[in-house]
Amino acid sequence: MDPQASDIDAYIQFAESRGMKITHVIDTHIQADHLSGGRSLTEKTGANYYLHQSARVAFAFTPLVDGQELDLGNVLVQVLHTPGHTPESICLLVTDKTRGPEPWFLLTGDTLFVGAVGRPDLPGHARESAAELYDSLKKKVLSLPETLEVYPTHFSGSVCGAGMSGKPMSTLAFEKKWNPTLRLDREDFIEVMTRSVLPRPAEMVTILRTNQGREQ
Repeated sequence: MDPQASDIDAYIQFAESRGMKITHVIDTHIQADHLSGGRSLTEKTGANYYLHQSARVAFAFTPLVDGQELDLGNVLVQVLHTPGHTPESICLLVTDKTRGPEPWFLLTGDTLFVGAVGRPDLPGHARESAAELYDSLKKKVLSLPETLEVYPTHFSGSVCGAGMSGKPMSTLAFEKKWNPTLRLDREDFIEVMTRSVLPRPAEMVTILRTNQGREQ
């Protein structure tokens, strides 16, 4: 999920060391802060490349829809469309069927971080995006079992959200108790999220165009 261009060989080497085959490559959204390795990884492995169906890109991909399930043998992945950080943002709810029928962890992309949430201003229309993000969190994420482990794409040091912890993972119960943005009502959430002004990622326009397949 969300492979960076600089890490492609590491993905392939890790899979080979475990005797595994990479069959699905998923970007949770069109990244604005780093070059995606998604398409390169699919070319090198023969895997399918997945984005939410609403992604606006200039290349072919396998579309994902809200509620869709990907059966990967021992692992079941459910797609949750969680717009807000970007219109096409998704989270991935993962169940290890060898452990039991209940989901184990949630890959949150840039929707939910440890101690923070994704910024809504990068695509523009910040207030509308902040409202979408609030609804995604309340309706899709916070209604899930509190025992879920949470693995976001970024932690402290990224400009994709304000106030991120340096801790790379959390649990939904911990975030519901300690993440300050999750305790806000809808209007206060929108106000707080649109009041914060963060610097844009370096070379954001170039990175976005490349990740959208619009390099020329």
